[in-house]
Amino acid sequence: MLRFLLGRLAQAALVLALAVSVVFALVRAAPGDPLSESGLDATTSPATRELLRRQYALDRPLLAQYTHFVGNALRGELGMSLSRGRPVAQVLREVVPNTALLMGTGLCIGMLGGIALGAWQGSRDEQQSAASARIARMTERLGLAIIATPEYMVATAMLTLLAATWRIFPVGGMVTLGVHEAMGPAQRVADVLWHLALPALTLAMIIGAGVARYQRTEMRLVLSRPFIRTARAKGVPEGRVLVHHALRNALGPVITLCGLLLPSLVGGAVFVEAIFAWPGMGRTMVDAVTGRDYPLVIGAVMVASLLVALGGVLADVAAAVADPRLTQGRR
Repeated sequence: MLRFLLGRLAQAALVLALAVSVVFALVRAAPGDPLSESGLDATTSPATRELLRRQYALDRPLLAQYTHFVGNALRGELGMSLSRGRPVAQVLREVVPNTALLMGTGLCIGMLGGIALGAWQGSRDEQQSAASARIARMTERLGLAIIATPEYMVATAMLTLLAATWRIFPVGGMVTLGVHEAMGPAQRVADVLWHLALPALTLAMIIGAGVARYQRTEMRLVLSRPFIRTARAKGVPEGRVLVHHALRNALGPVITLCGLLLPSLVGGAVFVEAIFAWPGMGRTMVDAVTGRDYPLVIGAVMVASLLVALGGVLADVAAAVADPRLTQGRR
């Protein structure tokens, strides 16, 4: 297992390095820069503009800029944000926990709900109830509709129905402005959870729809295998057959899929944070791109790539724990 884990960590480091390098080259290849006439106030003198270019190493060749960035990054220095006038690391420390809270909640609810729903859908052929079969078909069609709908449209629909029309949840933000600071500790936590519910539920629906569809297919495949018939022939209770034998063997590929969903989850979080005005990394990245804030863009991409890479490693490890046969060929 240790060798398996080290190999996955090495792959994650390579993915992180490639992602950051590609983004570094792309943002530098874009026309103009944040210190051009369009990126600064018109009254900024040429001497001041040139001083800022030297300060941010924008006057150097591309390779020299990249070497400068890598050297600083290895020391934990991501540079200064051009648009906010603060260290990039400080800006990210403020917004990354908010994104982690949103993504972590949405991912956990989506995974657990998708696995449970998909397992039930996959086992409905084993049941004789016509009503449960109809409900399963309805949930399958609803999940397919969610998968086929862009993330921003799902988020907009949830905001319109549950917040603007029915007023069940707040319209946006992370806290109730002007009131949150006067609340007690327990009330503050409840206020954040109340604002978190709708965007997290939106992400959970997007994730759960894909997980449920994949879990349903895996469940049906496992239920058709000979060892399931053998377990039933031995008189094993049906609930134990479905949970202990079928679901356990169908979890491995689905757990790996959840790790592969993280890149799309990061992208979906950008839309969700923008639509629900959630103060996270997604909104920060959008503002940095529009403001040509190179250090902040690269820093945000680095953190997002790190989350995706570590998520893939954790998914592989979880799949190996669920099915130890995955690591046998790598010892």
